[in-house]
Amino acid sequence: QVQLVESGGGLVQAGGSLRLSCAASGRLYSSYTMAWFRQAPGKEPEFVAAMAWSGGRIYYVDSVKGRFTISRDNAKNTVYLQMNSLKPEDTAVYYCAADNQWSSRYYSWLEYDYWGQGTQVTVSS
Repeated sequence: QVQLVESGGGLVQAGGSLRLSCAASGRLYSSYTMAWFRQAPGKEPEFVAAMAWSGGRIYYVDSVKGRFTISRDNAKNTVYLQMNSLKPEDTAVYYCAADNQWSSRYYSWLEYDYWGQGTQVTVSS
């Protein structure tokens, strides 16, 4: 069983930056997949980024490529989402998620067993 705790959200002006953190506790195995999703009011959860915990496989949704970076710190059991050049359309609740294996459907929120509580990101114009 894995517990995920998110932090780093807040209010930022367009063009600014934020770094989200997702700290995992419990038992994490090398086969775990870590991902970020976001959900705006009235919309379905949207895939943002994913990586295999052991590295080597990283994916982003097209709308954030070149602006967002997913990374990890193995010693701290933490995954990060660095968000640069933020836009108002990035406003959403951001969730980190984990699954116990890599899946070809990494982009689907239905594939993940563990979820953080969410952190609000608001980008003003």
